[in-house]
Order: sequence, then C-alpha cells, then structure tokens
Amino acid sequence: MNRRKLKDSILAALINFSALLSVTILVGIIGYVFYRGIRNVSLDFLVTVQSPTKGIMGIAGNIVNTLYIVVLTLAAAVPAGVGSAIYLNEYARPGKLVSLIEFTIETLTGIPSILFGLFGNVFFGEVLGLGYSMLTGALTLMIMVLPLIARNTQEALRTVPENYRSGALGMGAAKWYMIRTILIPSAMPGILTGIILAVGRIVGESAALLFTAGSGFYLPRPGMGLVKKIFESGGTMTIELYLQMAKGKYDVAFAIASVLLILVLLMNFLTRYLAVRFGTESGKERK
Repeated sequence: MNRRKLKDSILAALINFSALLSVTILVGIIGYVFYRGIRNVSLDFLVTVQSPTKGIMGIAGNIVNTLYIVVLTLAAAVPAGVGSAIYLNEYARPGKLVSLIEFTIETLTGIPSILFGLFGNVFFGEVLGLGYSMLTGALTLMIMVLPLIARNTQEALRTVPENYRSGALGMGAAKWYMIRTILIPSAMPGILTGIILAVGRIVGESAALLFTAGSGFYLPRPGMGLVKKIFESGGTMTIELYLQMAKGKYDVAFAIASVLLILVLLMNFLTRYLAVRFGTESGKERK
C-alpha cells in the first residue's frame, strides 16, 4: 500500500513538473519575442507599406494579404469540410469506403506543409495557369486545413445525443431539416473551434505560401483592384518574417512575430468565447 502511494506521488510529481516545464517554455518564448519585437511595433509600422528604395518599413500590405488568404481559404474549406463531415457522419454507411476516407483525412493532417506547397505550385500554378497568386495560395491552404475542419466537425457531430436525431425524425422532420436546425446548432461550438484552429494554421503558414502565393507586399488598388489582387502575388506576414530573417533584420522580424503572436492569442480567446457562448445558447434551446 505504501509502495502504491509512493508510486502515485512520484507519478503526480512528474506530471506536474512536465506541465510546469511546458508552460515555462511557452511563456519564455512568448516573453522573449515580445521583449525583442514589441518596442519596434508602431502605428506607422502597421499602416504603411514598405519601400526599399525610400528606406520605409511597414507591413500594411502583408496584413491585407494575410486577410485575403484567410478569407479565400475559409470560403473554400469551410463548406467542403463541414459538408464532408456531415456526409460521413449522417449519410454514409459504415464500411471500407468510409474507413478509407477517414484514413485519408488522418494522413493529410500529417503531411509536411512544404509538400502541399510543391503540389499547389505544380497543379494550381502550372497546370491551371494561376501562377504565383493569392488564389493559388488559398487553394493550397484549403487542402491543408480541410482535414482539420472535417475532423473537428465530425467529432462535434458525434457528441450530439442520438435521441435528438431519432426524436426529430420520429416527429416527421426531414433529415436535412433535422441536420440544419438541430445537429449543426448543437455541434456549433466544436465546428467553430475547428474553424478558428484552421485560421491559426493559415495565419502561421509560410512554407506552402512561399511556393504558391509569392512575396508581394503592395496594397490592392481601390475598385476592381480589390478583385484583381486575388490573381496577383501577395506575401503574408509569415512570408515577410522569413524574408526579414534571411536579410538579417532581426528587429523587424521580431516586430512581425509580435504582431503574429497577438493575432494568435486573440484568436484563441475568440475560440473560447464563441465556444462558451454557443454552448450556452444551445443548452438554453434544449431546455
């Protein structure tokens, strides 16, 4: 009995030490990046476009390019990911085909992003003729985040009690009506979590975009220029971070890293807020 208590105490101490070590490393990295970079972040840095000939450094164009990539990628990935999860969970019959699709989705999540970049460069850039453009980068990232959204949506749908389905269908509701009005609202916290996690991966991606979207840093022109920008080269903040590091401009690189960290932290807080809010609202509706 004493040996069992001793083993439990040692195991608990190791677990607590591992957790403390992980948190300490994370806080240390975040603190160091902010220490090196936040002092170089200013309003001019955020709202101006860099000009190497004039010696002006700003990331306004990169911020806009990042927003373009996020919106374009989600516009393609969310319907496809949520739709495929609904099909696999609610319509497809369990069997070898479903197992193969789920295995393929799991495999895609483990493929290095640089391979997606090579594929996107060859297929979307060369075969489809899109070249280095925001659209090429968005379609490439769509393939990357599609498994993440699909798996999170599928797991969220599985958490919905089975009696919700049987009750709605027993009352004469059509299957799609039941999915649209009961299952999706009930699974919304998990779906939103997957989407926000996908946004985090999109914002932090660099290798795939370096091969597909290029490194342009100019702002789109008003009017039709906003649409034409989709077919032009555009470097996100992570691409600019990589380029500044390659040039040896570490202060600028750490400043961009600080802005990226702030965006990621805001997205994490947004995830928790939306998950709690939708979870509370769905709970009230069930009551």
